[in-house]
Amino acid sequence: MSSEKFEDIEDELRLKMDGLKKLVEDKIPKLSGEQRRSAVRDAERNVEDGQQLLNELDEEMQSAPPSYRTQMTNKHRSYKRDFTRLKQGLKQLSSARDGTSGGPGAHYSRHNEINAMESDNRDRLLQGTSALERASQSVARSQQISSETDQIGVEILGELDGQREQLLNTRDRVIETDQEMSRSRRLIQGIARRVLTNKLIMIIIVFLELAIIGGVLYWKIKG
Repeated sequence: MSSEKFEDIEDELRLKMDGLKKLVEDKIPKLSGEQRRSAVRDAERNVEDGQQLLNELDEEMQSAPPSYRTQMTNKHRSYKRDFTRLKQGLKQLSSARDGTSGGPGAHYSRHNEINAMESDNRDRLLQGTSALERASQSVARSQQISSETDQIGVEILGELDGQREQLLNTRDRVIETDQEMSRSRRLIQGIARRVLTNKLIMIIIVFLELAIIGGVLYWKIKG
């Protein structure tokens, strides 16, 4: 697993940096002559090994899942900052004359502190710039989402207006249909009444004709 390998490299890098820190800040400033040069060579080997381990950390960080990458990035940045400070201190010690603990060592220690402060300030500035860029990107994304939301809202309102118009037209057609049905119903009722009236008239005519025929027959029989 990538995170396990990262932790293994991290443990090894800590050991190298602890050894380098003891050489640069404690041992080398107190030595002189060949002992000092030998200690500097040991420190330089530690620098080479540490740089290789930093590169391996960077490779593991790049291939790590996004959920782990942020934490790995912060650790890598911290190690790189401390490692850079130690390299600068070793460079000063390597280029200086042989010294003792009372003279140049104090100067180099103060110089290392200044370099460390400058490195910390640069890292803070980079972190602030990175945070500002992320905030700007977040604002841009929010504006884009807001614009898309507004567009969707406009489209939905347009669709609702269209549906409202369709519902109004449907209601008008229903009202017209109801009115037509009412007129048709009144017409049918009128026709039914006329048909019934005609039937009654026909029945009355038939009874009158039968009565007349009956009267004529009766008159003939009597006569």
